[in-house]
Amino acid sequence: MDVRIKDILYMKKPHPCGVNTFEVLRTGMDFRLRCTGCGREIMIPRSKAEKSIKRIERKEND
Repeated sequence: MDVRIKDILYMKKPHPCGVNTFEVLRTGMDFRLRCTGCGREIMIPRSKAEKSIKRIERKEND
């Protein structure tokens, strides 16, 4: 799956704050994601993240 930095990921399950969108801050074996609702950052293994992604919204990287 092609996930890039600054992409917005729409996940199947929402974050406890109620929002299901996350911004990608780091990729690799783990993803560092920032919740777009509350701003909390989480680290999640790539395999788990790829299973729970519903849709990817590209942002233009400058």
